[in-house]
This record gives sequence, structure tokens and C-alpha cells, in this order.
Amino acid sequence: MRKAFTLIELLVVIAIIAILAAILFPVFAQAKQAAKKTVSLSNQKQIGLAVVMYASDHDDLYPRNDGCTLNSSMVDKYNVQPPGTDPTPWCNGSKNPGDFAFRDNHYAWQKWVQPYMKNKQLFTHPVIQTIYGTSADHHDMGEIASGYALNLALTGALNTWPNFANVAAIRNSFIGGTVTSIPSPGEAMIVMEQPFYAIIGAYEYPPTGQTTTYYPMAIREHFKAIFYTQGGTGMCGETTEIDKKSVPFANNVPLSFADGHTKVMQVGQFLANTPSYTEYGVPWSSFYCSMAAAWWNNGDTRPPQWTKPWPMWGLQ
Repeated sequence: MRKAFTLIELLVVIAIIAILAAILFPVFAQAKQAAKKTVSLSNQKQIGLAVVMYASDHDDLYPRNDGCTLNSSMVDKYNVQPPGTDPTPWCNGSKNPGDFAFRDNHYAWQKWVQPYMKNKQLFTHPVIQTIYGTSADHHDMGEIASGYALNLALTGALNTWPNFANVAAIRNSFIGGTVTSIPSPGEAMIVMEQPFYAIIGAYEYPPTGQTTTYYPMAIREHFKAIFYTQGGTGMCGETTEIDKKSVPFANNVPLSFADGHTKVMQVGQFLANTPSYTEYGVPWSSFYCSMAAAWWNNGDTRPPQWTKPWPMWGLQ
């Protein structure tokens, strides 16, 4: 007759299983995170190459279009409107949800390069997108608004739909909006990971008029506010602890560069490659602590005045 396990034997087996689980679960979590990092880098590599290919096909010019096209949303559920439907309500913010689903400007820059990728899913970040949802203010505007961000200071942007009379309608890149105008394409960042917005906002000067110039948002204090948790004594109230929601891959920020290559950079190195507001030659504003498409300071009497090269931002 076979004997059953004693209570002590059962407890020993349970304890062994618990110990093994405690050892293996973190390993499984790390493996899962590593897999997501690989996916993210692959996605970003293809996005960066698509931007390069676009410029190659458009006389070296980076994309910076604006328009309103029916059934053009990056979120497919909106692309079911009958032919002949007026797309205006989905372009001027009056159709909620889906306020800007068919707008073709820099908030939906993925549309500019998507023909070179043939896959919308590559624009969805495996971690950040699921944390912050589909738009900067957490309601569905029909855009992919969190994960991979385009550096508008290098590309420039337009706000010309439905006409050219808008304030800051023409937003010129400070170096001309071409690949060859970048002093060192192998060091200049064109796409990075970022929460909330799918664009790296620009420093806008002058802040009035129909034509303005976009300078890089190359202000160290701004990125400290993104990369670190809040509740500290920094200029933007940040601590010295990495915010794992904004930097999910072990203190690393994946970057794509103007020559087409992609690599990860540690937060500390990213910040070291970025001037402080004093080194950038701009007056301080608490507005730098926020996420936005463009920054300016009402006290500005001149554009940014940097005194040494900052190649990651195309500043010479």
C-alpha cells in the first residue's frame, strides 16, 4: 500500500516551489522587458530609416506637411467615413472623440513616413503607449500621441490648414529643414522615445507673426522634468530618481539619428549632451517644465544664443 505525503513533506515541497518562484519570476520579468526593448529598438530603427528615405525622395527636405484628408487617421476605427464626407470636423477639433483624426500636420507626422513602412503598428511603443493612452490629454483624438517623438526643430512644421493666415503658419527649421544642412548627421537626433507627445517640441522665435523659426528644445532642465520623478528640489521639482514610466528600459533612452542609425543612450549622457537654459542663452521660464509643441518666453529679445557646439541637437 502506497503511503501519502506527510504534512511536513507537503510543506517542504510548497516551500521549495515558493523559493523557486521568488527566484524565477524576476528573471521572467527581466526577460519580458528585454524583449520589449528589442521590439522598441526595432520599431524606432525602421521609423528613423523611413524619415531618411522620405528626405531622399523629396530633394533632401524633411517632411513638414499640413492638410486634412478623409479617412487618413492612424487609428483605423475612424477610417470608415463614406466617400464625399466633409473631413473638416475631424481636422479642426470639433469631432469628439476623434478631434484631429484626419489632420495631417506634425501631431500626426507618422502619416508622412508611413508609406515607407507599410505598417502602422510599428508606431506603437510596446510600453509607453500602454501607459499614457492615445493622446497627450488622455482622450482619443485619433492620433498616436505617445512613444516615438519626431524632432521638429530639424524638420520644421506647418500650421497652414485651412489657409496660410494662421499665427505661426510657417515654422521653419533653424538649419533649413534638410539632411545636408545638419552639421553632423551621425550625432544629431531626429527621433527619440518620449511620453505624452509624439513630437519633441521646439523653441519658437519669434512667438508672434505668421512665420517663425523652430530652434531645438535643447534645455537640460526640461528633460530632467521628463526623465526623473516629481517631488524633489530640482528646477522643475524633479528628484534624482529615474521615472520608469518615461524611461522604461533601465536608464536608457533609444535615439535615432539623422544618418539613419539607432542606439540607446544613458539618461546621464543625454543630459550631458544637452545645454542648460543658461548655456543655451535663453531666459528661465517654468513653462520649460511642461510638455508642449512649442515654447517661447515673452521676455525674449533674441533667439537662443549658444556658445559651443551641441551636436546631438544640431547646434554648431
